[in-house]
Amino acid sequence: MTTPLLRVDGVSKRYAAHVGCLDVGFDLWPGEVIAIAGESGSGKTTLLNCVSGRLLPDAGCIEFNTRHEGLQDIYRMSEPRRRLLARTDWGYVHQNPRDGLRIGVSAGANVGERLMAVGARHYGRIRDTTCDWMNKVELDPLRINDLPATFSGGMQQRLQIARNLVTHPRLMFMDEPTASLDVSVQARLLDLLRGLTRELGLAAIVVTHDLAVARLLTHRLMIMKEGRVVESGLTDQVLDDPQHPYTQLLVSSVLQA
Repeated sequence: MTTPLLRVDGVSKRYAAHVGCLDVGFDLWPGEVIAIAGESGSGKTTLLNCVSGRLLPDAGCIEFNTRHEGLQDIYRMSEPRRRLLARTDWGYVHQNPRDGLRIGVSAGANVGERLMAVGARHYGRIRDTTCDWMNKVELDPLRINDLPATFSGGMQQRLQIARNLVTHPRLMFMDEPTASLDVSVQARLLDLLRGLTRELGLAAIVVTHDLAVARLLTHRLMIMKEGRVVESGLTDQVLDDPQHPYTQLLVSSVLQA
């Protein structure tokens, strides 16, 4: 394939005098997982929100390789068309799963709702698909009628993942998907995410401050500092032989921890 799934070119975003991100560009290929890493305030979440259609950049272009029309600038699409894209070909996993779930409805309704948003109407098939996805993310299908508030944080995060993946998106955006979880729960969720991305051939952009998460999950790594990408390359290569002083500092701080 010669066309990337996502093309980001010269994306910048400012908040008055503060630089959110500046002149960022990269291509993302089908099945590839990229990490955006850096300290708090480095611009990684601003970049993710621009790329995922949640925050209009001041400059630059974000193109997604649509199924029927090829590369299309997402900010030249109509709002309804971009919302449809977000419900079908994209998924977004929030750091706090409550931001990505409807807490007042059942676990099954959270997953089935996304199916209904793309036209599914047969109750039996929706329920069967929901149970299947609860199994895939290691949730007991017998809890299909339970409210998310009765689930642990790790279970809520797995439910959010099922809600996103049920429509078979081609691209996932993940904002610190394990940061709010205990270490033992983090490890289990990372194993699940790694298995699902490989099994489904899923492309993903993962924002993280944790370089161990980047190493485990991603093929490529971009390091951000003060809104700029200061280093990028294959994840293992960047972490094992960092070239930029800031990357060296980040890696050494992990080794000393």
